[in-house]
Amino acid sequence: MTSVREVPTPHGTARLHTDRSRQPCATLLLGHGAGGGHEARDLAALASELPREGITVIRLEQPWRVAGRRLAPAPQVLDECLVAIADRLRPRTPLLLGGRSAGARSAARTAHHLGASGVLALAFPLHPPGRPERSRLEELTAVTVPTLVVQGEADAFGGPDEFPVEQPVVVVPGADHGFKVSRRGLLSQSDALGIIVEAALEFVVRDIVGNRSPGKGVGT
Repeated sequence: MTSVREVPTPHGTARLHTDRSRQPCATLLLGHGAGGGHEARDLAALASELPREGITVIRLEQPWRVAGRRLAPAPQVLDECLVAIADRLRPRTPLLLGGRSAGARSAARTAHHLGASGVLALAFPLHPPGRPERSRLEELTAVTVPTLVVQGEADAFGGPDEFPVEQPVVVVPGADHGFKVSRRGLLSQSDALGIIVEAALEFVVRDIVGNRSPGKGVGT
């Protein structure tokens, strides 16, 4: 069951939508994109499925969305809100930062400052549609902790083959920037979301929990 609470930030009140695991081994803090909120299909799927696998999922609803505004603020504002929230959480389990689109960019930019154990980048907006020369790749390559990109095959903001070969990328066949797939495609919508959930779970288990030193406690 999702619990919701409001939390102050330097730029207004945010909401945290939390789905807790009974025996957590990791905590995943997810940010939403500039064109949608915490209810995005990929974020909702992770919140629904990962807690039963030992991962507490917290979806951050940025203050601009809580206030009913239609346009996202500057990236610096998003980052400052994310930092304020993460500083408040201080989970006892490894903290992973993630999100979709603008939320993925914010996670990448703040991971080092927050001491995150990893970054999960969903639909990373590598560049504006049709403008590959305006690359945001440096935000991703600057991350020094394990990072996984999950990208739709038909993402107009950057296809999977546009990422460097050293960057792990999981491809969702036929999916667009919102991970929507065509009814005539090879995958159903539920199968597409299943790929995202399985990729996230494998990433956490293999690269985050598996790298922990023995003897560290669990719980949030």
